Amino acid sequence: MLKEIKFYKYQGAGNDFILIDNRNSEFDSNNHHLIQNLCDRRFGIGGDGLMLLQNINNYDFQMLYFNADGKEGTMCGNGGRCLVAFARDLGIITNDTVFLAVDGRHEASIEDHTVNLGMIHVQEYSMDRDAFVLNTGSPHYVEFVKDLASKNVYQDGYAIRNNATYGEKGINVNFIEEEGEGYFVRTFERGVEDETYACGTGAVASAMSVALQSGKDGDFTIPIRVIGGQLEISFHKNGHHFSNVYLSGPAIQVFEGKINIS
Repeated sequence: MLKEIKFYKYQGAGNDFILIDNRNSEFDSNNHHLIQNLCDRRFGIGGDGLMLLQNINNYDFQMLYFNADGKEGTMCGNGGRCLVAFARDLGIITNDTVFLAVDGRHEASIEDHTVNLGMIHVQEYSMDRDAFVLNTGSPHYVEFVKDLASKNVYQDGYAIRNNATYGEKGINVNFIEEEGEGYFVRTFERGVEDETYACGTGAVASAMSVALQSGKDGDFTIPIRVIGGQLEISFHKNGHHFSNVYLSGPAIQVFEGKINIS
C-alpha cells in the first residue's frame, strides 16, 4: 500500500537536501533503504542527504541527518543551516534558535536567506603528512594544493577516503587553494561518495587549517568559496583550540512536493 509524504527541497551553497517535518513521528527513520531511494537523483527526489525535523524537550527542534547512502551521518553544517531556514519557514522559530544535532547543542540565527550557525569547539588536530586532520562535527582531511580548478577531486578524494589509514569509516577529503582575499575549497564527501558542491563542516575544517598553517592566534574570519557559492567561517583560535566557531552562508528553499512511498 502506498503512502504519501510531503517533502521540501533546500540547498545551501549547492549542497542540496530533502527535508521532512517529522514532528508527528510518522516517517520511519530506521528505513535506510527508503532514505537511500529518496536521495537517488534518478529514481527518487535527489539530494546529498535527507533530514528530519523532530520535536525534543528543551530545544526548538532536533536535527536527524542521513547521508545519501541512507545511513545516519555525523554533523552536516550546510544541512544544519538549511534546517534552520526550514524551521523558520514552518513558523517554529523567528530569527534565533537553539537545536540539538548528533554532535550536541547548536545555536543559530537567520536573516533573510543567510544563516549563521554555531559549530562545536575543536580542541585537537593531527597531521597526515602535509595534510591537516580535524573533526568539526564530522572528520575531515584538508590538503593545500595548486591548480585546484583542474584537479580530479573524485579520483584523488576517493583514494584518500578509502585508504588503509581511515579504514571502513573513511573520512571527508578537502582540497584547498588560496585565491584573492579568501580560499577555494572542493570536497569529496563520504556517504555521498562523490564530490559535492559544498560541505559546511569541510569549509570549517579548511578555514581552521588556514589558521593552523599561519601559526597565529586570535579572531579569524575566513571567506571560503565552494563550487556552489560563498561561505564565511569565523572563530577564535588559541593554540590548537578553536572556540566561537560560526559557519555563515545561504540556505534557500528550492521546491516542495509530495511523493508516494511503499
